[in-house]
Amino acid sequence: MSLESMIIKKYFKNNNQIPFKVIFKDGEVLDIGNGKPEFVIKVNDNIDKKLLLTSTSLALGEAYMDKKLDMESGDLYDALDIVMGKLDDFDVNENLLSKLIFTSSSKKNQKKEVTSHYDIGNEFYNLWLDETMSYSCAYFKNEDDTLYEAQKNKVDYILKKLQLKEGMSLLDIGCGWGYLLIEAAKKYKVHGVGITLSENQYLKFKERIKQEKLEEYLTAELMDYRDLEKSKLKFDRVVSVGMLEHVGRDNYELFFKNVDAILNDQGLFLLHFISGRKEHSGDPWIKKYIFPGGVIPSLREIINIGSEFNYYTLDVESLRRHYQKTLLCWYDNYKNNIDEIEKMFDERFVRMWELYLSSCAASFHNGMIDLHQIVFSKGNNNNLEMTRQHLYK
Repeated sequence: MSLESMIIKKYFKNNNQIPFKVIFKDGEVLDIGNGKPEFVIKVNDNIDKKLLLTSTSLALGEAYMDKKLDMESGDLYDALDIVMGKLDDFDVNENLLSKLIFTSSSKKNQKKEVTSHYDIGNEFYNLWLDETMSYSCAYFKNEDDTLYEAQKNKVDYILKKLQLKEGMSLLDIGCGWGYLLIEAAKKYKVHGVGITLSENQYLKFKERIKQEKLEEYLTAELMDYRDLEKSKLKFDRVVSVGMLEHVGRDNYELFFKNVDAILNDQGLFLLHFISGRKEHSGDPWIKKYIFPGGVIPSLREIINIGSEFNYYTLDVESLRRHYQKTLLCWYDNYKNNIDEIEKMFDERFVRMWELYLSSCAASFHNGMIDLHQIVFSKGNNNNLEMTRQHLYK
């Protein structure tokens, strides 16, 4: 019996397991669960045994990228929906992988890590994101919302949570391609600044500001959040969507310190981030190939740090199932445009991103990770809406 076969039996020995089949290189066939298999996995070559024992996820991820593992029938998401439910049981030796898992949180290194993901190219992201170019969790108010409608819903929902009024100032930390600020300026006539480390995003956002004739209201800046304190800027509201995951556990307090320096007293701060049930150093495969240096905060540590800065937690909401649906939309768009993507990148990259999108969707579905929106106020504020009714008007 091969090591691969032993590992699969170790993790998937439950008879109540959704049935699937694994066909090994030597002809061995392993039937897991009872009934007709919902998908079939083919092991085409030996998987690095040492790596399997060092990091199961890294070994299996690289095996799929290199076609040592492949789907003979069924969809990759269906297989990963089962696999990700076992992620907590996977082997991971953080001592042997310390250089990969615990990278430098210096400004120079984090800029390099962030841009390695977001500067792949606007053309690439344009193929599978929606028209808003929103690369974060959407909000599906209705079962049949399109991805575009859900992303518009998400931005509208965030802006309502911020309780904006005409003439206010708004900072977006990690503004992406700028859609949130564009909508804020159009709907509320607020003055906004968006900061990002990605030159591709920065240039596209500047272009969109000009196209929308919003130069009077909006500014895009290539800026690290660590430079906010010395900028002497001041804002009534601050929002950050999907950026905290790049900050790193060592820098959460520094992040809050810089937000605190530029947010006016009684101002609101909305933080939208992927969260974990507990503090965790991160998955080795994701860190090596997708988000170098990325760390998922726990909800409790962020609320605790906010309290230390005298921030009041006004609202906390989980959008976990919305992110699973968002990722499945991206995954479908990716597969539907795979011919174009294959013209831009090699096969290993194409399979890597297919694995990333589907595995993240499966992780949210299994509750391995969550998505939270927190609304903080800087100090006590008695002039805000007392109920959540304004969010649903």
